Amino acid sequence: MSYYTSRELKKFKFKKLGKNVKISKDAKFYFPKDIEIGDNSRIDDFCILSGKIVIGKFVHITPMCLIGGGIKGVFISDFATLAYGVKIFSQSDDYVCGSMTNSTVRKEFKNEKYSAVIIGKHVIVGTNSVIMPGCNLREGSSIGAMSLVTKNTKKWGIYYGAPAEFRKKRAVINKTLINRFLKKSYNAK
Repeated sequence: MSYYTSRELKKFKFKKLGKNVKISKDAKFYFPKDIEIGDNSRIDDFCILSGKIVIGKFVHITPMCLIGGGIKGVFISDFATLAYGVKIFSQSDDYVCGSMTNSTVRKEFKNEKYSAVIIGKHVIVGTNSVIMPGCNLREGSSIGAMSLVTKNTKKWGIYYGAPAEFRKKRAVINKTLINRFLKKSYNAK
């Protein structure tokens, strides 16, 4: 994987760009002026990020992810991971109520849903899962592969299915472990 240099990343004119950020040269950004990326985060090959997006520290967005931040935004907190092929949408056409759909149709003829998506700290979203507008994946949530998330999750819960349902509790990450990791990560530089 080939990453942009810090000099090359500055040319994108992101709204905010943290330190030690790694972004694949095969990732695509639309409206980078609306995108914030925190320290030590990484975005891999063939990802597409568009619209209002805020990415925290130590976030990993693995290959082939799509984040459609749109107007309301997608907010990804520290230590979150999006596995291969995850799709996140903060807006969607209405597929039910008889309005027109698709991006070639003017807004006056559509009935779109606009609602922010929040991904909490330590959330992991499994391969090929889809997160729909308005979802709040609370701290520590674990979303199984190929899940469709249409509603909020509870802290440290494990969810999977289409639609994703609560299955059981996830072990909480030890705060001492987090503090040791942070100390080593920042002292290593």
